[in-house]
Amino acid sequence: MTDEHLDRMVRDADPYRPGVIKHLDGAAQNLVEEIMSVPTLDPVAEPPGKRFRARRGVMSGLAGASVAATLLAGVLTVSIMKSDQPEGRPTTPAITSEATDPAAHSAMVLKAAEENPRLLIDQPGWKATTVYGFGEKTGTIAFSDGERQVEMNWYPAGQYDGYHEDRLHVSKPEPVKVDGWPADLFRYSASDFAVMLRPRDGSFVELRTGGAWTRSEFDRVLADVVRVDARTWLAALPTEIVTPERVDAQAAKVLADVPLPPGFDTSTLGDVGTNDAYQFGAKVTSRVGCGWIAEWLRAKKAGDDAALRRAADALRSSHKWTVLHQMNDEGDWPEVFWETADKVAAGKPPAQYEEALGCE
Repeated sequence: MTDEHLDRMVRDADPYRPGVIKHLDGAAQNLVEEIMSVPTLDPVAEPPGKRFRARRGVMSGLAGASVAATLLAGVLTVSIMKSDQPEGRPTTPAITSEATDPAAHSAMVLKAAEENPRLLIDQPGWKATTVYGFGEKTGTIAFSDGERQVEMNWYPAGQYDGYHEDRLHVSKPEPVKVDGWPADLFRYSASDFAVMLRPRDGSFVELRTGGAWTRSEFDRVLADVVRVDARTWLAALPTEIVTPERVDAQAAKVLADVPLPPGFDTSTLGDVGTNDAYQFGAKVTSRVGCGWIAEWLRAKKAGDDAALRRAADALRSSHKWTVLHQMNDEGDWPEVFWETADKVAAGKPPAQYEEALGCE
């Protein structure tokens, strides 16, 4: 398989591409097509940090809640404190999940939550289905009610003008408000909408629909999108979400049958942020794969045949890693990983392996 084929495979693994329902020329095209299923060019460069979106059905195939039922739970069933209330005021949202007591969250997790927009859908039946980028300058949280989806993506405020200019090619903006905050609504079609909130506290948020919507249905949901305090937001995250304080336990599960490359330090995994199980598995196996490829390249250059064989054997063994098989029904990250690992083990590292696996 050629490098071009591999690059195409990485792109095809992305459910946010137009025509599939997720890098325009370079990173900017990738970011927009990945995040927003937008067929137009976006002048905004991709923010730092590789996102692992090689995942089936986060927006299009999530209808029916097959992914949500498998991965996550946590339904907001009653009113949540809105943004005009004091940030530190105690709240008691009723959440039908085994969510952690918000008071138990570490200071690091609370600080990260305070630095993102913290938006939730205050309607019965909506579940958090995807979380990643939490604690970074960009991030995503997606919700589903089993038939329809809303994905909330946040970016640095400095990128707002570029994104907004791009959306002007989609439709004429319609002024709306989200929890009292001004925003513009864009129509991709009669059943497909995006809402861009004005920058606030160093970031801006774009909401994007998935599934079959009418404008009136979207307006009703939009009216119940609320900005909450950090503890309320964290309380709405189901226990399956891997927060920094849960990294060690989840990493032990992911790496149970995974050979680690020389010098691999599991204690550094705490910097991957907060992610759902799929994104966490992709980030961890990415680091392992990149470590073994770096070792293979080192051994090849040094003429260290024994180390070269060990690295090749470790990469081939990825076909037996439990975590990749668990992920394979849900997304295409394992296929991308295996294709790259096999080419390296065969002595033909793809020219773009760093991009394919998110190597730093």
